[in-house]
Amino acid sequence: MDRMSDTEILAAFQTLCDLTGEMREIARMGEWEQLTLLEQRCAGVVAQLRATLPVRLPAGMQRRKVELIHKILADDAEIRLHTQPWMQRIQALLGNTDRARRVHRTYEVGRLEDL
Repeated sequence: MDRMSDTEILAAFQTLCDLTGEMREIARMGEWEQLTLLEQRCAGVVAQLRATLPVRLPAGMQRRKVELIHKILADDAEIRLHTQPWMQRIQALLGNTDRARRVHRTYEVGRLEDL
């Protein structure tokens, strides 16, 4: 595990906050491909934070970290509000496709039995 400095840790949380803010705006516009790219960047920063040894931040930096986390969580909640209906539509579409495939297979099998 690596050790990040106080400043690097706070910078990583600021980067996450900036990315989730961008993701919130992209989700509002329904730009799903761009949202996916930003999510991948977010995941990279999170992985970097997880790979570092824990550091006790000075009180002021800790407060700022908590503020950033609250903003990240608020952005995440709004992103989910925009993505859940889209995901439900995709799931319904996939469900309909699967159902159509089963019906088609059923009728194809039935027609072969008629021969």
